Amino acid sequence: MRALIDRGAGWLTTARDRIRMHDWRGSRPWLRWSLVGVVLLLLLWYPVGMAVYTHIDDDTGFEPRPTAYDSGGSKAVATAAALVEREIERWAPNKPFWHPAAALDNMPNYQLGLMYAVSRFAIEMGDQLGRTRGSSAIDKDLDRAAGLLKYDGRIWYWGSGGLLPVAPAQRQYQNAAEALARYNERLANGEATYDRRADNLIALLDRVGADLGASSAALDKRALETNAGWFDTIADDLLFNVKGRLYAYYLLLRDIGTDFDKAIAEKQASKIWQQMLASLRQGAELYPLLVSNGYEDGFLMPSHLTALGFYLLRARTQLKEVADALSK
Repeated sequence: MRALIDRGAGWLTTARDRIRMHDWRGSRPWLRWSLVGVVLLLLLWYPVGMAVYTHIDDDTGFEPRPTAYDSGGSKAVATAAALVEREIERWAPNKPFWHPAAALDNMPNYQLGLMYAVSRFAIEMGDQLGRTRGSSAIDKDLDRAAGLLKYDGRIWYWGSGGLLPVAPAQRQYQNAAEALARYNERLANGEATYDRRADNLIALLDRVGADLGASSAALDKRALETNAGWFDTIADDLLFNVKGRLYAYYLLLRDIGTDFDKAIAEKQASKIWQQMLASLRQGAELYPLLVSNGYEDGFLMPSHLTALGFYLLRARTQLKEVADALSK
């Protein structure tokens, strides 16, 4: 028995010594490089992924496919649908935390501003332009599009306050674009209404002007609250949100001008219409590398919010002038 115990103790000692003396150096390089790889991935995932994913498309020459409107449909509606479809291909505002786009701020704010403007346009189409003098029933596709475009663009499959999965914003916006395309197809076939009267256009311009006024107030409020210059971390979010609205309004009003070319020409408002579009375009194309919210006369730290507000207010004034010309 004593020999058996001694043998067992010797075996345990030998096993322990082997474990202690085992040369782990052969496995350490693999472990070391794995840890280095994980650290590098974490360090590069967000900055590199953000640089690859970010894309603020402010091409003012953007055009919808001619087949979407050239047979009697609305070019503005075709542009609205095309804008929605373009943006949802790289939709950033609802990305989960593990996606590099979740760390972006300028692109999501730009897209949210753009989609808000398209949503306002869809509402006006349903309430005014897509009905006979506003007294007929609202068009089913315009009504559907307006409702879907109100969907919160920051919603992913989860995150709307409940435990059950929901439709992400991209899916809702895709359905809205399809509804706009169906309306345009029915319009081309003579099965839908597009009331191209001057008073309807005036109502649309008034709504756009009111929204531009709200955007101007937001810019002015932020400029008065702080003059932190390059260190204002909120100024860029606000600037790109307003920039997105101006960009969408520029494209939509540009093509509304095509839809209502006869009414605008009859009221001799073509010149001021083009001036209004030029102001919107200049504001939409404003793209500072770094957004500064400094003093209006600042040298090292200018006020980009004030610069954008200038084009916005000029466009709003010209919208009123167009409305006055159309009302005569």
